[in-house]
Amino acid sequence: MEVLQETPPIQAIHASRAEQIAQALVVGVLIAIPALMCLHMAFVADADIWWHMRVGQWIVAHHQVPHIDYFSRGAGRPWAAYSWLFEVAVFQSFQHFGPAGILAYTTAMVVAITAAIYHLVRRLQPDFMLAVLLTFVAGLALTRLFAPRAWLITILFFIIEIDILMGVRKTGRTRQMLWLPLLFALWANLHIQFIDGLVVMGIALCEAALSRWWAPARTRLKPVWMIGIFLASIVATLATPFSWRIYQVAYHAATQPGILYLIAEFHALAFRNLADYTTLFLALAAASTLAWSRRVAVFETLMLAFAAIVSFRSGRDMWAMIIIATAILAQGLRSSQREQRSLPVSSVYFLPLTAGVVGLLLYLGTVGMGLNNTKLRAQVAERLPVQAVEVAKEKGFSGPLFNNFDWGGYLIWELRMPVSVDGRADYYGDKRLQRSFSTWGGAPDWTSDPDLESARLVIAPINAPLTQLLRLDPHFQLVFEDKIAALFVAR
Repeated sequence: MEVLQETPPIQAIHASRAEQIAQALVVGVLIAIPALMCLHMAFVADADIWWHMRVGQWIVAHHQVPHIDYFSRGAGRPWAAYSWLFEVAVFQSFQHFGPAGILAYTTAMVVAITAAIYHLVRRLQPDFMLAVLLTFVAGLALTRLFAPRAWLITILFFIIEIDILMGVRKTGRTRQMLWLPLLFALWANLHIQFIDGLVVMGIALCEAALSRWWAPARTRLKPVWMIGIFLASIVATLATPFSWRIYQVAYHAATQPGILYLIAEFHALAFRNLADYTTLFLALAAASTLAWSRRVAVFETLMLAFAAIVSFRSGRDMWAMIIIATAILAQGLRSSQREQRSLPVSSVYFLPLTAGVVGLLLYLGTVGMGLNNTKLRAQVAERLPVQAVEVAKEKGFSGPLFNNFDWGGYLIWELRMPVSVDGRADYYGDKRLQRSFSTWGGAPDWTSDPDLESARLVIAPINAPLTQLLRLDPHFQLVFEDKIAALFVAR
């Protein structure tokens, strides 16, 4: 007797397609929301992006990566432009599109990060709505970091690494890990925090090795594969213009504790905004999920401990806790309701619909907010000493220049004059940064600052204590001031 295969009803096929289309539309809106928030902030007056662009411009002009400093009054000292590939990229973007190129970089990275978080969560969490909720919460927590910095690249690559490792731990498809050395080769040329990614690899290796002797440490990661991929990833990080010295640079940057106290972005979370509290909530929820699980989660526990050390030490690294806690929650939470049918990534509807929704919403947001280069340049002029720099150029004032930490990067880019200090905190070191901050704070010994004593030009924030002292100093003459900056020249 021939058995006939039952044909699904037409209504069921239409319902499935409608559900898939609806899910694609929801994911498109989900990915667009953080990007629209990024556009709304339109943050292009970042303190550091300017010196990054100047380095990128130098690399393009000289066809090499600088190994010494060319941009400060201490020019000639050894210095490694370890984010050289990022710097070339942002310079090219600015050269072609102006300030809009800076905003485009940030927005594109936010889109990629949100999409990567959703992909990570969806692979671990079968409930569609719960996956959407977790992705939304993670995106909300990351809003504090929406700035044109190389750390956005680190966040994206970190998510991809976690996605690969947790996927292989679950499925045992070890060949996916072959992407990791390639990821690290690129990562090491873009941002120094590829070191954090290597720490995660080390944790996965420890779990894989431990599983050979301790049954509760269950993982499908094979120790031999992990050792090979880990070593290959380390070798891949040497494919930079600095070779093994990139680790020397990383060590030097990590062993300057003064930076944590002097520079605001390195301060610990102050819990004065929603993003900080959301990060804390995710951390507590992830810890509770691990505590209530019925197995010893070696990898997840070590990862959460690593994230706590990194993120609660410095606010600019809060992304580590956000990503790791979100992954733990996605893996550990289970909906009491029947699992919803999900849209496969390979579906014919998903990618075009999602990309179309994201693109349309971003276009409407850009038009609705009236974002253009004129508006973005006006924003820069409201926060940085644009007029003071123009006056200095017109009058032909020469250095040596004395400036504060926050404006050094912009002055490197716009004034093309060696600065006394800028955002390269690891290059200047704790002692020199402390001297600069003390002088600008009007410390009793401000007159003995050697950089100020030898200066012939000072560009000062209008409300800085030192600015008020210089008004009374007979060695300097005030030649220009507006609501942003004051310009002094030596008499």
